[in-house]
Amino acid sequence: MALSKTQKDEVVSEVSDLLKASKMTVVAKYQGTTVKALQQLRRDARTNGTKVKVIKNRLVIKAVQANDTLKSVDTSALEGMLLYAFNADDEVAPAQILNQFAKTNPTLEFVGALTGEGKFIGSDDVKALANLPSKNELIAQVVATLLSPVNDVTNALSGNLHALLDGVEAKATA
Repeated sequence: MALSKTQKDEVVSEVSDLLKASKMTVVAKYQGTTVKALQQLRRDARTNGTKVKVIKNRLVIKAVQANDTLKSVDTSALEGMLLYAFNADDEVAPAQILNQFAKTNPTLEFVGALTGEGKFIGSDDVKALANLPSKNELIAQVVATLLSPVNDVTNALSGNLHALLDGVEAKATA
């Protein structure tokens, strides 16, 4: 069913708002992917705050041109059956969720991504981002690194304390 002019304007407005709020919008081809699989992708994406939408490329291009930071972006790669993944909280999350989905559904293929700074990055860069650890994993790694010296000191002190107690116990029994 064709969209009326007002419905198209509403879609352009919604996409424009999503693009403004999104730190990164990942674009992927989905031709050959089943509807059931796409519904599962949408459910999985919601868990990390990512919105996955299938929108006509023409409407997305209008929304990009309406956005001040993105209007200079080259949109020539936006061709074919594409889906768009938006996330306002994490730059890497949309790429990661699509990469995870692509492991079980090889019909999904990265096209590129629109960054919040107004650049279009290629599919190779998106794949590299998708393989990065998540923000929470990076925070955990930093905390573990910072706590490592503290743990080493407490382990050294407790080891010496045990040796001292063993020595005192040996003297007491002798």
